[in-house]
Amino acid sequence: MKGNLPVSGARLWDSLMEYARIGGTPKGGCNRQTLTDLDSYARHLLAKQAAAAGATLSVDRVGNMVLTRPGRDPSRKRVAIGSHLDTQPTGGKFDGVLGVLAGLEILRALHEAGVETEAPVALINWTNEEGARFSPPMMGSGAAMGIFPESEVLAKTDSTGAVFGAELSRIGWAGKADPTALQELGAYFELHIEQGPVLEREGFDLGLVTHALAQHWFEVTVTGEDAHGGSAMAGRKDALMAAAECALMIERAALAAGARATIGRMTLHPDSRNVVPGRVWFSLDTRHDHEDQLAALAATMRAEAAGISARRGVTIAIEDFWISPATPFDPALVGHLEAAAKTRGVNVRKMPTAIGHDAVYVARRVPAVMLFCPCHGGISHNEAESITPAWAEAGLVVLADAVVAAAGVSRD
Repeated sequence: MKGNLPVSGARLWDSLMEYARIGGTPKGGCNRQTLTDLDSYARHLLAKQAAAAGATLSVDRVGNMVLTRPGRDPSRKRVAIGSHLDTQPTGGKFDGVLGVLAGLEILRALHEAGVETEAPVALINWTNEEGARFSPPMMGSGAAMGIFPESEVLAKTDSTGAVFGAELSRIGWAGKADPTALQELGAYFELHIEQGPVLEREGFDLGLVTHALAQHWFEVTVTGEDAHGGSAMAGRKDALMAAAECALMIERAALAAGARATIGRMTLHPDSRNVVPGRVWFSLDTRHDHEDQLAALAATMRAEAAGISARRGVTIAIEDFWISPATPFDPALVGHLEAAAKTRGVNVRKMPTAIGHDAVYVARRVPAVMLFCPCHGGISHNEAESITPAWAEAGLVVLADAVVAAAGVSRD
């Protein structure tokens, strides 16, 4: 592929393989969880490589790394590229890191070509996108965009009791900059693997992400009555059987609404082999393009649950846990990506994201956009996660052209 900025797909691929060794697993994946020594090692490597490309490092109080290459006009807002270096415990080689290293390659290419952009260009490594060690996910971008209070983020603990702020200091990445200053970015681009099968299945090189789906998460508690496993079936107030009926109802309702619904966690009480469960708790994650239809789905599920409750003699409480609105990405930035893809002869498909990314939080405060690269079988958060060098290069060149278009090139 040829274009104005001499980015190297081969160097991007070599970088991806280099970072994959930092926390590499025997099955070919990567375990580089946030605020670990491995995370710190990867951060130092990124800082060193970006400095060699003319970027200056700033670190904020929640550990977000911002590597900025100056532009001709320092009064212009920065055009940023970003994603994350942290992974799941059994993560893959490409989730998050593809976007960071594509940004690094763009900085390198600008530096080597001696190209001066009008606006500064920044590369961001967001802290704790995954939420694998400290929950919830996307803490770095969330704190920066005012979604989470900074003090709340710094006080979070992991399963061992380790404190986020203390771990940030321990690994040497507690900065002094105000994270909310990133709300002053002029534009934000994020390249990410799709984490779904659509692009590969339909034969597209890339996905132009137009918006993020609305999400509504719930916690559901079904309360019945404990009973001996040898008791007669008739007359039982079995919380698990009622929960099972709820689960099938949720599936039917979501399919009918064109929504997505997931029960990801479930606990039983008293959790004994020969006791009828008297209480069941489960999480419920629902997603849809349209907030009004997601609200209608919630109303349907509550009405159907009331019927199950009455028939089975149990109580079913459905409590709101978290709501995220449908989030549009910036049409002008989508246009930059679309124009770049057309010029490059890259086959693209417009699509939403049903998955949370840093770009979704950023888009609430800053013009932002996402670009998806296919991944084999849609497999992600898995050591088997894989992409091709050609897919990575397609994402890189389209991203680079769009970033340069947004930042402008000095003609002096």
